[in-house]
Amino acid sequence: QVQLVESGGGLVQAGGSLRLSCAASGISFSLNAMEWYRQAPGKQRELVARISRGGNTDYADSVKGRFTISRDNVKNTVYLQMNSLNPEDTAVYYCHAVRNAEYWGQGTQVTVSS
Repeated sequence: QVQLVESGGGLVQAGGSLRLSCAASGISFSLNAMEWYRQAPGKQRELVARISRGGNTDYADSVKGRFTISRDNVKNTVYLQMNSLNPEDTAVYYCHAVRNAEYWGQGTQVTVSS
């Protein structure tokens, strides 16, 4: 059974930081590209950051320079370090694993107050 379990969301003031974690089980984690998506109320889900099997990273323009994605293939966990948060970052953040199949976590709420 595949599980992606996100944690680390919460309420933070503008300018603050949060680190999201996504612990994976039931998949060959090191063989999967891992992604973070977010969905704000009334908006489409959007790709925030991606890390390949080999560790190459890519970011949405809106978060470049503020967010950092990383992975620990021993702990089967992907992280999203979010700095300089602003209210526009408020959303539910989802972990996404991609290889031959794709899997989603349940999401974690991030709320940034002004």
